[in-house]
Amino acid sequence: MKPGMHEGQSATVRTKVTNDMFAQFEGEVVHETFSTVSLVYYMEWASRQIILPYLEDEEEGMGGAVTVKHVNPAPKGAQVQITATVTALKRNVVVTDVKAESDGKTIGTGEVKQVILPKVKIKKMLQIENKV
Repeated sequence: MKPGMHEGQSATVRTKVTNDMFAQFEGEVVHETFSTVSLVYYMEWASRQIILPYLEDEEEGMGGAVTVKHVNPAPKGAQVQITATVTALKRNVVVTDVKAESDGKTIGTGEVKQVILPKVKIKKMLQIENKV
C-alpha cells in the first residue's frame, strides 16, 4: 500500500434512489425505498474510494466485514450522501465509519473493514474455494 492514508481521511459518494434500489426479494418489491442491500453497497463504495489511490498495481482490496444499522427510509428520487471516514489502519486493514444521509436525516450508519492483499494471493484463495 502506498503511504499517505491516515485516520480521519474521508470520502463521499452520492446517489439518487431509483427503482432498482428498492427493497425486493426474487424480483418482488417489498418497499419502494432505498434497500438495506443498496445501503451496504454504497457504504462499501464510499469506503473503497478512500483506498483506491493507495493501492499498488499488484494489490487489491477485499471486504473483510460490514456492520450496518438502517434507521430511516429514503424514497424514490431521494438524494443520498454516503460518507466514509477512516477510523483505524492496521498493517493491511482499513476500517471506516460510514454514515448515509438524505434530506438532513440519517438513513444508516455502519462500519466497513477492507483488507489490502496482493492480487496473487486473492487469485490463489479463489482457486482453492472453487475446488471445494
